[in-house]
Amino acid sequence: MFEGFKVLFVEDDPPVRTSLAQTLELAGLEVLPCGSAEEALPHIAAGAQLIVITDVRLPGMDGLALLDHVVATDAGIPVVLITAHGDVSMAVRAMRAGAYDFIEKPFAPERFVDTAVRALDKRVMRVALDDMRAQLQKRSGIESVLLGNSAVMQELRRKIVRLADTSADVMILGETGTGKELVARCLHDHSNRRDRNFVAINCGGLPETLFESELIGHEPGAFTSAAKRRIGKIEHANGGTLLLDEIETMPMQMQIKLLRILQERKIERLGSNEEVPVNLRVVAATKCDLRALSDEGKFRGDLYYRLNVAVLELPPLRERREDVPLLFEHFAAQASARYGLPPPEMTPEKLRELMAHDWPGNVREIRNAADRFVLEIGDLTTATPGVAPLSLAQHMDKVEKALIEQALRQHQGRMPKVMESLGIAKKTLYDKLHRHDIDVDRFR
Repeated sequence: MFEGFKVLFVEDDPPVRTSLAQTLELAGLEVLPCGSAEEALPHIAAGAQLIVITDVRLPGMDGLALLDHVVATDAGIPVVLITAHGDVSMAVRAMRAGAYDFIEKPFAPERFVDTAVRALDKRVMRVALDDMRAQLQKRSGIESVLLGNSAVMQELRRKIVRLADTSADVMILGETGTGKELVARCLHDHSNRRDRNFVAINCGGLPETLFESELIGHEPGAFTSAAKRRIGKIEHANGGTLLLDEIETMPMQMQIKLLRILQERKIERLGSNEEVPVNLRVVAATKCDLRALSDEGKFRGDLYYRLNVAVLELPPLRERREDVPLLFEHFAAQASARYGLPPPEMTPEKLRELMAHDWPGNVREIRNAADRFVLEIGDLTTATPGVAPLSLAQHMDKVEKALIEQALRQHQGRMPKVMESLGIAKKTLYDKLHRHDIDVDRFR
């Protein structure tokens, strides 16, 4: 259940220590039983993958002194105190000093195990967050910009680096919010064009009457309001990169002219007969199937085939769900610095909510969610307008699939290790793999 994490259990009464340690082991937890606080001290270190459950009354160093030592060593290690009847006020003071929880004697075994599981859940979360923060700090170059450990993101970064220094024009396909402009900027920043202009234009945001003037430019007197020469976006991007976002909205007449520019690498400003050579990379971004639009006569087929050489497909966030915690942590840290507020504690319940959400707005949506998280306003995730909310069973299915994929990735598809970490039998695991349509080979 919590592979690699242990319960450091301190109890000086041997029969009680043995009995309660067995209770934890029967629940599938790994236990390090100790007869004294002094015996437990060598196991306590910053970053240790454990929790501490200790009786308060111990010979020598007592449980409260052990709590102080743990908090001073690593305040993220949960400490659960076992107190005698009547010591509740003391236990409350200890919780203010950093204890995670306390259990008052006598207690039911179920309460003991439940408290241990909750504390372990919290520790697993804290270790994972610390690891993600360390990863974020160590990242450099393209890895610090295009975040994600998933196989699809690693492959995307590899393709960008390979394409960056070539002269090939690139088409970027991806849903709204997947980061198409960010990818285009990465192509530019990692190329030998990085010292020249990166020019982005949203084709859907320009009136058709201004399109040619904006892209190609004009000479004085080319039309009524043309008082002086204007250098168009294409010429401004000479030597650098031109991003044409939402290219599917480009007027048909302009598509014809763009095709000629791509083929000849020359422009003629409006009102001029002089050809100006341009050396630039054109990156076209779209959320649409241009081939389908071409078949319907809504996009020029010759321009589509001219652009469809080097293609980068950006996966939606729901298809790389394992990257959600890293992205959320990154954006929460940014929001924390921007608003001057410490990020609230990330709980296992909140993480499960993040993992279960489909993120229809992709990276843009998760960035907004991180802002709400830091500001502590609204829900962590929001329902999509017009989409029926998921049932509890659907939520649980999504969480289950994400956890299975996470275990497969962690153990490189080694099924015995996956079964052990998930605590399920072989037949159960294979039934779930079939039900969730999970391809094990892609994790090996």
